[in-house]
Amino acid sequence: MLLLGSGGREHALAWKLTRSPLLDRLYCAPGNAGIALIASCIPLDMGDQDAVCRFCKQEGIDLVVIGPEAPLVAGLAEKLPLVIKADGLAAGKGVTIAQTLREAEAAIDACFAGAFGAGGAELVIEEFLEGEEASFFALIDGTTALPLATAQDHKRAFDGDRGPNTGGMGACSPAPIMTPALCRRVMAEIIEPTMGAMAEAGTPFKGVLYAGLMIKDGLPKLIEYNVRFGDPECQVLMLRLKSDLLPALIATADGTLRDIELEWSQQPALAVVMAAQGYPGAYAKGSEIKGLDAAAADSHVQIFHAGTRREGDRIVADGGRVLDVAASGKSVSEARAHAYAAIDKIDWPGGFYRRDIGWRAVGGEAAAQTVVGD
Repeated sequence: MLLLGSGGREHALAWKLTRSPLLDRLYCAPGNAGIALIASCIPLDMGDQDAVCRFCKQEGIDLVVIGPEAPLVAGLAEKLPLVIKADGLAAGKGVTIAQTLREAEAAIDACFAGAFGAGGAELVIEEFLEGEEASFFALIDGTTALPLATAQDHKRAFDGDRGPNTGGMGACSPAPIMTPALCRRVMAEIIEPTMGAMAEAGTPFKGVLYAGLMIKDGLPKLIEYNVRFGDPECQVLMLRLKSDLLPALIATADGTLRDIELEWSQQPALAVVMAAQGYPGAYAKGSEIKGLDAAAADSHVQIFHAGTRREGDRIVADGGRVLDVAASGKSVSEARAHAYAAIDKIDWPGGFYRRDIGWRAVGGEAAAQTVVGD
């Protein structure tokens, strides 16, 4: 297999895929310091489509999994027919929620001034939706849709959902608002009609379909579609997935998802993003990160590298979002306690993180305990 990308999402996918007995060898391009411990990282330019295709032919690659948006925007999926497709033009950071007309005008000016590169050549002005967000994922093979676990991202940079939008500062799974009945409704009213319409149009979709939802008064509204695993939602999904991921990906490519069932852990999972100071704006690279081994000693904890590189015996920051400290537990509160206890062992003055990831779910657990106690 060839896995393209270098972030926490890709580390989580690599971590899960290397546990599959079907996997012979995993390459990752370009990878990061964490991925290098479990896969063969190669200095392959994802933007050079011909080089990617040559590598696949030379090494006999059977399946390619694309993590980030850029290769798909460049058209790589049209040269590799067996892929999990990714798309999107602003890496999750192209949204501004303007509270005033002045803020809206400033956002428009920034967009056309090149703040998001080619992704800002056009813009959409949309209705502001109120409610609670949730991320819904499904594998689709063209005719069959297999729902995955739900998750909830935390987009704002700072505690209390304040500050600028980011690519995601943390996630928990399952999304506290997504009841089984609501999941069935999303499948029936959003996912399956979309899959059917694409097939009828002669453009059947195969891959990961991500639906960004806003839930209010029990009704789901679709904010956006994407065709990749979310980041950092992927990290918590991989932690909860008990089944082998690889057969499901192969079935997605082969059109045999009807034969696949996935088993999910009933224990929730939570991931906290540690980002470089200044993110999502300008940030410095190269600061050393210490204490990772001590932080990962807890069996409930899995640390996914998102933007790191190795310099000799040192691990240094090499991106905006740098680490995903993920954990599972009997409750969201317990998973969060494990994650933050691990973070407290990491020595990285150049980073920052939110202290309230999973706050909605934790609040729901507290309310439920109060009702039971009463």
